Amino acid sequence: MMFPSIKAWRKSWLAPLDPILLNTMTVLVLFSLIVLYSASGEEIGKVTSQLRNLALALTGMWLVARTHPQTLERLAFPLYGIALLALIGVALFGEVSHGARRWLHLGPVRLQPSELMKIALPLALAAFFEMRARTLNWRDFVIASLMLLLPVGLVLRQPDLGTALLIASSGFYVLYFAGLPWKVMAFLGGSVLAALPMIWPLLHGYQKKRILTFIDPTQDPLGAGYHTLQAMIAIGSGGVLGKGWLRGTQSHLDFLPEHTTDFIFAVFGEEFGLVGELVFLGALLILITRGFVIANEGSTPFSRLMAGALSMTLFTYTFVNMGMVSGILPVVGVPLPFLSYGGTSLVTLFISLGFLMSVHHHRKLVKH
Repeated sequence: MMFPSIKAWRKSWLAPLDPILLNTMTVLVLFSLIVLYSASGEEIGKVTSQLRNLALALTGMWLVARTHPQTLERLAFPLYGIALLALIGVALFGEVSHGARRWLHLGPVRLQPSELMKIALPLALAAFFEMRARTLNWRDFVIASLMLLLPVGLVLRQPDLGTALLIASSGFYVLYFAGLPWKVMAFLGGSVLAALPMIWPLLHGYQKKRILTFIDPTQDPLGAGYHTLQAMIAIGSGGVLGKGWLRGTQSHLDFLPEHTTDFIFAVFGEEFGLVGELVFLGALLILITRGFVIANEGSTPFSRLMAGALSMTLFTYTFVNMGMVSGILPVVGVPLPFLSYGGTSLVTLFISLGFLMSVHHHRKLVKH
């Protein structure tokens, strides 16, 4: 007599978890733990720490997946306000580390508010456009643009160019899916290009050096260009099939910097080769495609905008990191989804997947 109740209990707990997202994510997590063990020099403590991060991330994902999209919509503006106040707190009282002010201490908790804003901004913009759906006009896009530019400006001030670009892109995707006219996008793009000569003097020295090194990394092979060159060597030496797990020389001999975080894809490419890279990219493509399918199924403008923007943000994370590692983009310090070691970025990523699951699970609402 107990079996039906156990079955019903399992069904209730697992119902919000989309099988395609869950199974694909499981494959990517297994990849990440295998590669992290090698990249860390076979340090089991690093893997154990990431498993703790993973447990926290999975809990966050499950809680968000069970939450109704209408509840998430009601939380959007308070969450955005908290994230914005936290960014202001960083600017005023934040901890300075390696020349940047990015962390905020709240008692025993050490928080990086810019990571919270990666979720809060698209959530708030989607809620804003849901609220204005029936009377949408150009003034609404101006207000939404200000909502986007304010946190981006605060993150740039830290300075953290990579995170600022990711936050800006997540907000832009919401504006785009909400119907931002092509003429406005062309005007904004032209304005950015025209402003580049004025922006250049405002950049920090290390930011200028990154851009110049991106153009020609060989001009400083032992300095600013070292990261890019070593990553390119690692990926190229992996060939088609790779050198084999635990046999990568660039990371194990410490030629490759940041080999457990920003440049872990180079470790992966060296050990598993082009075939492994294509499998990893294929799994990520399944996640992104599934995200767009879920966005199309959304019952409200809020659900569709949120799911579409989060799916595109996952693509942006992947493209920027791989472009950075392969030398086609400047080094901006962006982690690779699932592979890179780190707790905050992993929790943010899994909460995004939880949003997608929530939209899918509650897709049968009556459409507006």
